[in-house]
Amino acid sequence: MSTAHRPVAPHVPMIPPGTFFDEYDPTYPDSDGMPMADNTTQERWIATIKGGLDALFKDDPDVFVAADLLWYPVHKEPTIRCAPDALVAFGRPKGDRHSYKTWVEGGVAPHVVFEVLSPGNTPREMRRKLLFYNRYGVEEYYLYDPMSPSGLFRGWVRDRGRLRRLAKPDGWTSPRLGITFENKPVKEGLTIRAPDGRPFENYVALFSDREAQRRRADRERRRATLAVRERLQAERDKAQAERDKAQAVERAERLAARLRELGLDEE
Repeated sequence: MSTAHRPVAPHVPMIPPGTFFDEYDPTYPDSDGMPMADNTTQERWIATIKGGLDALFKDDPDVFVAADLLWYPVHKEPTIRCAPDALVAFGRPKGDRHSYKTWVEGGVAPHVVFEVLSPGNTPREMRRKLLFYNRYGVEEYYLYDPMSPSGLFRGWVRDRGRLRRLAKPDGWTSPRLGITFENKPVKEGLTIRAPDGRPFENYVALFSDREAQRRRADRERRRATLAVRERLQAERDKAQAERDKAQAVERAERLAARLRELGLDEE
């Protein structure tokens, strides 16, 4: 991604693994008491989006990605909070958080958020979330309902100070993330493609692909080993044939010499 799209923010060194960027403050609880997902479909999609974003920015220490992490945008206002299903903040270091507190993060709000709907999400709740994201500085907001018969997918992008809904989200490429959304009929569902065209995949698909790659590599290694063995055997056979030929010539020469000694050579 071009650095031209990055916010101006002070660089913060990478956080050592196993430590928290923020200190725990019971005023701002880690949990809102709600489950991460209401069903396995929603859980799978959240994990797929979060995992795909992690992989996309794995080599960039200044991109923070989280799933179902409480976001507190206002200092000393712990009741003002929201937990996006996934969020991305540029200019913020990787590392563990108790929660995402804007004032702790140098005033940087999450730039991109995702919501994956479940039957328990009401229209009123989602309107409230849209207003929350609009008010507190989110630049891009994407919503997907994997169980909707029509494959509901919507997106909002900040324009002239407010989040505005995309007229045609199918085929849209995120300005911040560089990923492209392809929303087909519900049987196919949503496909999220990385900038190189590869789709975001769930763990089972990634594991199956890794296993397939491992099996292909094993086959290639076996073929290579067999080819080396066959080449070495051919070289040994050639060397043995040359030795046999040399020995046959030597025996013939000894026999000819003996016959000459006996005066039995035809010459």
